[in-house]
Amino acid sequence: MLPDVFVERSLDEIRFWSRIMKEHSFFLRLGFRSEDTQLISEANQYQAIFEDIERRAHSFSVNTDPQTIREFNVEVHNAAAHIWAFKRKVLGLILQCKLPGQNNFPLLVDHISREANYFRNRLEELNSGRLEPLHDAIIDENVFFLKIMADHAKFIGHLLDPSERKLVEQAREFSHEFDTLMYQAIDLSSMRPQSQTVPLLSQFVDENRVSVKSLRDFKKTARDLIEECRIKSIIHPLLADHVFREAERFLFILDMFERSLSGEKVNKREILF
Repeated sequence: MLPDVFVERSLDEIRFWSRIMKEHSFFLRLGFRSEDTQLISEANQYQAIFEDIERRAHSFSVNTDPQTIREFNVEVHNAAAHIWAFKRKVLGLILQCKLPGQNNFPLLVDHISREANYFRNRLEELNSGRLEPLHDAIIDENVFFLKIMADHAKFIGHLLDPSERKLVEQAREFSHEFDTLMYQAIDLSSMRPQSQTVPLLSQFVDENRVSVKSLRDFKKTARDLIEECRIKSIIHPLLADHVFREAERFLFILDMFERSLSGEKVNKREILF
C-alpha cells in the first residue's frame, strides 16, 4: 500500500469509527440505571477517549508522516480493544440478570461489540499492510454489514411506540429482508473459492445495494420524523442519525465494490480493499 493511501485509508476509518464508538458509549450510558455509577463512569471515560481520538484524526491530513499515523493506529487499536472488552463485560452482566431494569438490549450490546472488533481488525490490517483480496472482502464485508443492517431494523421496530403500527411493520419487513440477504451471503461464503466469480459477486453486490438503499431511505425518513417530533418512539435522535450513517457507509463500500467488479478505473485512494 502506498504511504499516502495508507494514511488516507487509516484516517478515513478512524474518523468514521471513532465517532461511532463515542456514540456507543453515550447510548450505553443512557441505558444504565442511576445506581450503576461505575458503569456510567466507564462509559463516560470511553466517550471522552473516542471524542479525543476523533478530534485528533481530523487534525491530521493525507500529508502526515505515515509513521505518525502508524503509531496513532496502534493507540486507537488499543482503545478499540478496551471498549470491546467493556461492551462484552456489560453483555455478560445483562445476560446474568445482574442489571435488572437497565434498558440496553443484549443484541444491541453484542452488535456494538462486533463493530468495535471490526474497527480493531481493520486497524491491524492497515498497519500490517495485509488487506483482504477484493473477492474475499466483498463477501466478508457483506456478511458483516448485512447482519448490522438486520439488527438495526430489529432495534427500530422495538424502539418505536407499538401504536406506530405501519412503521413497526416496515421495520419488521426490513428485518426479514436483511436476515434473508445475510444467510445468502453466508451461503456464498461457504461456497468459496468456487463462488467467487465476477458474475456471481456482481449480482450479489447489486442485489444487496438495492436493499441497502431502501433501508437507508427508511432510516432517513425515520430520523427526520423523530427530529421533528412527528412520530412516537423512545429512539434518541442521535441513534436515528447513527444508524443512518452506518447504512450510508455500507452503501459507499458497495459502490466501490460495484465499480471495481465492473472493471472501472477506481482512484486508489477510494478503494477500501
